[in-house]
Amino acid sequence: MIHVDSPVWPAHGRLWAHLVSDVSLAELHAFAELLGAPRRGFDRDHYDIPAERVPVARWLGAQYATSRDIARMLRAAGLRIPKHLTRATPATGSGRRVRG
Repeated sequence: MIHVDSPVWPAHGRLWAHLVSDVSLAELHAFAELLGAPRRGFDRDHYDIPAERVPVARWLGAQYATSRDIARMLRAAGLRIPKHLTRATPATGSGRRVRG
């Protein structure tokens, strides 16, 4: 299932929410594409989406969850990727998983 929290995270003059799946990253990417969220919005285990997309995400079926609930769900599903296991890529600056 897809979940979204409240848009309370400020960046770039806007407020942002987190969009996650408690099933798989494939489900998350498919939903984000349906929502029209660009792939650059993906950060390790979630998408950052602007406040104006939250109602559309809810209309498409995303369930509201608190930020704490989202972190708990990601850990329970084995989808949580901590920051210390990622590093920035020079081309995009986005996190990628470090294998080792």
